[in-house]
Amino acid sequence: MFSLSRSLLNESDISNDSLERGFVRAIGTSADSKRRDDSCLFCKIARGETAARIVFEDDVCIAFLDHRPVFPGHCLLIPKEHYETLSDLPAAVVPALFSNVQLVARSVEEGLAADGSFVAINNRVSQSVPHLHVHVVPRRKKDGLKGFFWPRQKYENEEAILKVQETLRSTITRIKGAPLDQI
Repeated sequence: MFSLSRSLLNESDISNDSLERGFVRAIGTSADSKRRDDSCLFCKIARGETAARIVFEDDVCIAFLDHRPVFPGHCLLIPKEHYETLSDLPAAVVPALFSNVQLVARSVEEGLAADGSFVAINNRVSQSVPHLHVHVVPRRKKDGLKGFFWPRQKYENEEAILKVQETLRSTITRIKGAPLDQI
């Protein structure tokens, strides 16, 4: 069975049934990546060595649910290759990364009926994993989030996280099927 480190996800949070249904899966499309850090948790997710609740994946990026979201549906989008900060990201990768940020933000808003979204990147300070990652957080009017204080919470149970994951995955699939000028 796949498991994230105990600080991220307890093994009891991942049932065999969840694995069989594909709700929790590890992926392994960038094992030959030129830029990788063998000790980086996010690189391990990109290489398929560590499970994550994936909501989106393409050749450049992976988006997965944050294990301790600000609000349910809080996603992290990472480049598959290891770049510590936004400044380290090659200019050629920026368009793909931010097109995917747009896709995930739109999906979070539409799929979860959010009023908007909060998109953020930390560079070194407050960057819990030293691998570039973009937070996409669903927002609602009067949700209580003020400034840069991000109170974290856990999902109520596995059913709740699976519902959010499946909602986002199906919304992304639907949006990607739309003409590009509508994405």
